[in-house]
Amino acid sequence: MLPLVDDETLVKVAEAFGSEEAVRIIDVLKEVDETTDDQIAAQTGIRLNFVRKILYKLYDHSLVALRRSRDQNTGWFIFHWRLQPDQLEGFILNQKRRVLEKLEIRLRYEENHDFYYCYTIGCKRIPFEEAMELVFRCPTCNKPLMHFDNGKIVNALTKKVEQLRKELGE
Repeated sequence: MLPLVDDETLVKVAEAFGSEEAVRIIDVLKEVDETTDDQIAAQTGIRLNFVRKILYKLYDHSLVALRRSRDQNTGWFIFHWRLQPDQLEGFILNQKRRVLEKLEIRLRYEENHDFYYCYTIGCKRIPFEEAMELVFRCPTCNKPLMHFDNGKIVNALTKKVEQLRKELGE
């Protein structure tokens, strides 16, 4: 499992959700038990609607929690936000699982296909079946397609898959 969540990890996750603005919002939430979106906007200088947008993204992943109360004068709802750092570990593990799944799919694709390439920058590798249909001519530059050894790609993907499996305890 992951060690206790540190500020650096929290900042990296915040950046993934909304760049510098999300980091500033997280910084405000780290300093208080609970605050409103209006107070966050005032402290950070970020527009209120953007603050709310980022907070709801974080909320969708259970990284922040909210409590709703009603303003006695206006009758409007006030949302009180707080950070949930204990949920961060689960979020990171879920993200790693998703990445692992995508890497495994890509690894199987690389292992099960032969590729051909014209070795021209900007052109793409082409699977054997498609290269045959193109009579082994690059569809972009019309140069002849030659076999491409994807062994380095397979090795790199294998190492990353093994690393993620180890981190996830699989």
